[in-house]
Amino acid sequence: MTHSSVPAPSPDQESLFAAAAADYARYRPGVPEAAVRLLADVLRGRPDPVLLDLGTGTGQVPLALRHAVPGLAHIEAVDVSRQMLDRARDALAPVLGRCTLTLVHAAADEYRPPAPQPGEVVRQPDLITCCRSYHWMPGPAVLAMADRVAAPGAAVAIMGDGSLWSHDSEWTRALRELIQAYLGSERRAGTHATYTEPRRSYQEDLATSAFTDVSEYRYPVARTWTPAAVVGYLRSTSFAHPDLFQERHEAFEAEARQLLDTYTRDALQEEAVFTVLLARRPGTAS
Repeated sequence: MTHSSVPAPSPDQESLFAAAAADYARYRPGVPEAAVRLLADVLRGRPDPVLLDLGTGTGQVPLALRHAVPGLAHIEAVDVSRQMLDRARDALAPVLGRCTLTLVHAAADEYRPPAPQPGEVVRQPDLITCCRSYHWMPGPAVLAMADRVAAPGAAVAIMGDGSLWSHDSEWTRALRELIQAYLGSERRAGTHATYTEPRRSYQEDLATSAFTDVSEYRYPVARTWTPAAVVGYLRSTSFAHPDLFQERHEAFEAEARQLLDTYTRDALQEEAVFTVLLARRPGTAS
């Protein structure tokens, strides 16, 4: 198990997620079982399959696939935050068994496969995943990198389900308005930037990449939140991280809990759709 950097992410990239690692591990929703089964089917039948997870965070995707694919041979987990990678290592180490793990501290588009040791076989990924992370990446550059490193017949999966900022319900609208009252109307993306929507859709990025054979899968997901879980989740986000509020964060959390308590009679429900874009090079679909 290595913890390498090829090359190092920028300080801004790393600081955006470093302090959120503990809350991310505790409060972020996992990958729906139906999506895990879909990804497991991609690897089924491939000898000694290899997973490359970009923007791995706390390792949710590798952990789910390690359980779903007993024969998984190697995991390459890439993230801009060493703290996130530390959490991923802690989650994965107890379940690895014969599966090997490499942790790579790098931006996704700068990823390069670690040089093999003498006598070691180069491990090309059979599946490359980006879960709730692709919107932070320079998409075309990431897909070009994926084409360079992916095994013949490999698949790329870009997936996610939005956030409580984008979810449209009475309680999330009220929560969003409270955040805006403290931080301004624009959605923040860390302490030094505001979030802007990608100029192109993920489908448009894939259409100009090597992975143009694309299938879309949509899985409805129903979640029930508690006020405490919502507040913990907010601490893990780029739009409501404690650093954004500075000395007002304690006041914000108290007001957020009070606001959310007014909606708990009917429970804090989230109806989301987890979308997977599964893409392959033309003529290689299994």
